[in-house]
Amino acid sequence: MRTKHTFRLPPDLAGKLADHASRKRVPQALIVETALASFLSPDSSERMEAALGRRLDRITRQVERLERHVTISNEALALFVRFWLTATPPLPDTAQPAAQTKGRERYEGFVEALGRRLARGQTLAQEISLDIEPGQASPIVLQK
Repeated sequence: MRTKHTFRLPPDLAGKLADHASRKRVPQALIVETALASFLSPDSSERMEAALGRRLDRITRQVERLERHVTISNEALALFVRFWLTATPPLPDTAQPAAQTKGRERYEGFVEALGRRLARGQTLAQEISLDIEPGQASPIVLQK
């Protein structure tokens, strides 16, 4: 058996209740009943804390994954720059203008290729994981 209650709500709260009920396609009384039960439940704070803990754990895992990807990207760039600097001989002064022109052309090609790659959605981390066989995979350990 249910007991009938009558109470008044401020207009803005009544509007929010009506909007939420219409979006969820449930009666307003059900929303009020659920909210009241949740508010009066002795373990509502514990449930909220557990939900917050789960969200923080998920965010922590995402940040750790992001940190790993940034570390891989930084190491790949540093390795490339080191290799390029050691393998590329300096140019004579007479060849500088032609090299700069060619460099601009190559840079434009690089930017176009980067745009295509980003549009495709494949990342360096995905490509590296495909290049390494599953039996060979070892965790990347980088010194700080």
